[in-house]
Amino acid sequence: MIIPRLTVIGVGLIGGSFAMALRRAGAVGHIVGVDSNRDNLIQALERGIVDEIAEDAVSGVSAADVVFISVPVCAISAVVQSISVALPPGCIVTDGGSVKAAVVSQCDALIPHNCTFVGGHPIAGTEHAGAAAAFPELFSGKRCVLTPGLTSDTNSISIISQLWAAAGADVCCMESGHHDRIFAEISHLPHAVAYALVHAVGTADVEGENVLSYTAGGFKDFTRIASSDPVMWRDIALMNREALLTSIDGFTASLNELRRRIENSDQAGLTEFFTTAKQFRDAIV
Repeated sequence: MIIPRLTVIGVGLIGGSFAMALRRAGAVGHIVGVDSNRDNLIQALERGIVDEIAEDAVSGVSAADVVFISVPVCAISAVVQSISVALPPGCIVTDGGSVKAAVVSQCDALIPHNCTFVGGHPIAGTEHAGAAAAFPELFSGKRCVLTPGLTSDTNSISIISQLWAAAGADVCCMESGHHDRIFAEISHLPHAVAYALVHAVGTADVEGENVLSYTAGGFKDFTRIASSDPVMWRDIALMNREALLTSIDGFTASLNELRRRIENSDQAGLTEFFTTAKQFRDAIV
């Protein structure tokens, strides 16, 4: 066992899967669940994701060794502020948000002096949400990035690293701003593009046809992530605004270059463009 007691605030896909993975690994003794959705909490209890449910976040963290916050990124600092009065000495607070610079800065300023905050971002997920979608293998073989802040110490970073490793993740650390610039490119931009593509096609006027009714595997595979929670992605877009705008500008320039080559019937240029992109994609796999 790594810690005796864990409190999960937000027992959805990420929070619930984290709890399930740690329970299966024998890394945690007792898990308390906190969630704004009572029905979701009861489902988490019935599925054995948590051992007990708390009436509110303050009572839920009163005996915690680690608190894992898995709520929309815009709400993380508010949660830390609300629980700060009840955190026991030595408690480690961490999160699973995909935007880190603002979150770490805000939470560092709110965490009590005898506790620590360690920013975290598990790079895993599906388009589904809630305790019903949670499963313990979600993080297996996936990367989890920790972004320590001013209040993080060697012990707290080590414990959070051990927990994510027990959940099956490959753990690394980086500076929070560097994290946000990277994930604007590889996560936030793809979601923005997927949403934009579905929006464009869904509103396209092609002689009165419902264009989306003709979609097949390629379109559905490409746009799967556009089924993700719109509120969550609204918050991410706003929290990582500057880095995402830079990424969108870069994508727009690339799309404009592709348009130019098509407009000019540039066969060699198109072949080079598609070949280069294919090579980048194949290198990922």
